[in-house]
Amino acid sequence: MQPDEFVTYFKTCRASAILRTDDAEAAAPAMDAAVRAGFRIGEFTLTIPNALELIRAFSQRDDLVVGAGTVLTVEDAERAVEAGARYLVSPVVDEAVIEAAGRLGVAAMPGTHTPTEMWRAHRAGARLQKLFPAAGVGAKYVKACLGPMPFLNIVPTHGVHASNAISYLKAGAHAIGFVAPLFDPELMRSHNFDGIEERARKLLAAVHSD
Repeated sequence: MQPDEFVTYFKTCRASAILRTDDAEAAAPAMDAAVRAGFRIGEFTLTIPNALELIRAFSQRDDLVVGAGTVLTVEDAERAVEAGARYLVSPVVDEAVIEAAGRLGVAAMPGTHTPTEMWRAHRAGARLQKLFPAAGVGAKYVKACLGPMPFLNIVPTHGVHASNAISYLKAGAHAIGFVAPLFDPELMRSHNFDGIEERARKLLAAVHSD
């Protein structure tokens, strides 16, 4: 999948599953649960133990586009793409990482919070701009940023949940990403993957409620 294809596909899917955990045993079954519920875009942060092995395994699936999160260096980018990542997510804007994503043929989604950072990421070649953290700003903030810069593809994460997901999309967000509201820490600790699947179904229903 080429970067432009991914950008279009992400808009169609509307949401991604973002997994961050220190429990290596829970990682694969947790993402499996999200996929069973209908998620078709899944991100493994590189802070997960054996994250590259997870990316390598899940990238072989036909029902999931896999990305790498917490990509902070060019070396992170190269290793993640070699393992099969089709998009790279960062918590910050780093032009070297964005350039590496372009060179490697994958989409870049750097973390941005201000309009200046969004513009900087866009100018550097990032087709997607992650709004991070989204908690505390709300859908009106996305709409305000898009007013003078409607060409941005803003993707709110960290603070998006079932109650506000559709409002972000209606405000013009390109898509959204679910972290803890999907991979609930207590459900992860207890390895309650059926519970995670149930949460995933409810979140997807909220995203497609319009």
